[in-house]
Amino acid sequence: MIRRFAKSEDGATMVEMSIVCVLLFTLVLGFVDFGYAFYQWNAATKAVEIGARLASISDPVATALPNAGPISSPGAPVVAGAWGPFVCAFQAGTGICSNSGSFSAANFSRIFRGDTANTNDDACPDLAVNQRAGMCHYFPGLRRDNVVITYSATGLGYQTRLGGPVPTITVSLRNITFQFFFLNWLYANKAMPSMLSTVTGEDMKSTFP
Repeated sequence: MIRRFAKSEDGATMVEMSIVCVLLFTLVLGFVDFGYAFYQWNAATKAVEIGARLASISDPVATALPNAGPISSPGAPVVAGAWGPFVCAFQAGTGICSNSGSFSAANFSRIFRGDTANTNDDACPDLAVNQRAGMCHYFPGLRRDNVVITYSATGLGYQTRLGGPVPTITVSLRNITFQFFFLNWLYANKAMPSMLSTVTGEDMKSTFP
């Protein structure tokens, strides 16, 4: 009887199917999760591009920027590193800019939320007709403390230029993790690589063109 039981193949198909199903479901659900991760990557990339564009045509978050350029030798080029950089970001709910630059929450909100109303939280309001989208509309779930805006002097513009210096503006994201539906147990807290977009400041002003 024991010998016959050892040679029996009854149920072998069920065992094999169970093993194959586990591997198959893991593979399929993995495709779903990695497809969603790729979507998050693209959304984050678009968000920093939009943020850099909005920052280049809006009043600076660092309110000290307009008066940061040197005023000696009028008309002379502004050399690289002549001022700043001003690095502006939220920390523990408070907006801070480096180099003693004051932080404008309203100007930051214009970049983060577009031209919707300024609110002192991470909310991303629905857009009304003809309103311009901000970073949060392109990357759902984005928080204010994920965004870093840097204004640097890279040798552009002239001293005493009307409206202040011409900054090089970099918008980057930090402290963002990929979100997975099914494989979170395997890839929990998987950090998204840092990404940024850099543009040259234009006529920085409060109202959009």
